[in-house]
Amino acid sequence: MRCSTLLSILTGVLLYLVLGAVVFRTLEAPQEQNKHVHLQNMRQGFLLNFTCVDPDNLQGFIEEVVEAIGAGVDPSSNYTFVSQWDLASAFFFSGTIITTIGFGNTSPKTEGGQLFCIFYALVGIPMFGILLAGVGDHLGTGLRKLVAKIETLFLKWRVSPTIVRVISALLSILLGCLLFVAVPILVFQEVEKWTLLESAYFVVITLTTVGFGDYVAGIDHPSSPLVWFWILLGLAYFASILTMIGNWLRVLSKKTRAEMEGLRAHATDWTQNIQNMSVDPFKRRQEQGQTESDTEAPDPRLSQPLDYFGENLAFIDESSDAQSGKLRLDPPQNTTQPNARPSQPLDRRHYRAVGGQRPRTKMDQCSF
Repeated sequence: MRCSTLLSILTGVLLYLVLGAVVFRTLEAPQEQNKHVHLQNMRQGFLLNFTCVDPDNLQGFIEEVVEAIGAGVDPSSNYTFVSQWDLASAFFFSGTIITTIGFGNTSPKTEGGQLFCIFYALVGIPMFGILLAGVGDHLGTGLRKLVAKIETLFLKWRVSPTIVRVISALLSILLGCLLFVAVPILVFQEVEKWTLLESAYFVVITLTTVGFGDYVAGIDHPSSPLVWFWILLGLAYFASILTMIGNWLRVLSKKTRAEMEGLRAHATDWTQNIQNMSVDPFKRRQEQGQTESDTEAPDPRLSQPLDYFGENLAFIDESSDAQSGKLRLDPPQNTTQPNARPSQPLDRRHYRAVGGQRPRTKMDQCSF
């Protein structure tokens, strides 16, 4: 990923965080202030009605209650003690650790529990990741089979393959949302006595592994292990959906990259053609003339003027030698030292025809 792209994504994420901060502050800050004012008014009213109560003792009692709530004790129960660390609750808590949801409504308070939680999370989270990948693979296989059946059904109706793929993908996503989102919302609304919004809020926050812990299903019911298995299947489904979307985006990215390369090559050719057309015609004609002159330059050995009485006839073949029996041999000429006699005869022989006539050779067929 390029640095410019990374900076653009980082800027977008930061702006999204700022937007969320502004919206949440606008929506939640007035409610918090109203609760604080209401609590202070209740405290002052209690002290006015019961003058025998010392304000310091009341404040100490309130702090003890807050500490007990933080330890997981329900202060609304009078004398009955309901432990949050029974086997079902502890199983559900262990599930929230390895799924990285971490509702926060229950947490270890002792040093031994916190130390064990560290190592338990380090081992359990990768293990659950492997399990999640396997379950997601099987769910994805089932979804692909379902999508294939839907595509076959639509293709029989002679629908466009692209439209068939889009429709089948949307149907598979809607079916998964119906099984793992819509049905659990209605079930939790009925079992936990929540409103529809609260139930939908819990389902979405849980399956996205946010897990605030303000709403937790299965606390007062022995059905918490079932909730954990629902979380497992829901997370696996969403993981398979995200994988499928990632594959689609990867394919689209490859196609877009190939199309961009083709457009870039086409634009380069078009620009080169425009540049060639914009050259001065006289200059282009002159360049073409220079090119032709360079390509048609004669051989220096053939560009010398001919001297029929002493010309270089090295290209005469044997047949021409046989036909020129009346020729007489001239001594080889030394061009570097005109007055010096040649020490050795040269390989190339020079002939001159008798009577001023020269035998017809292949040199006559050469054009200079």
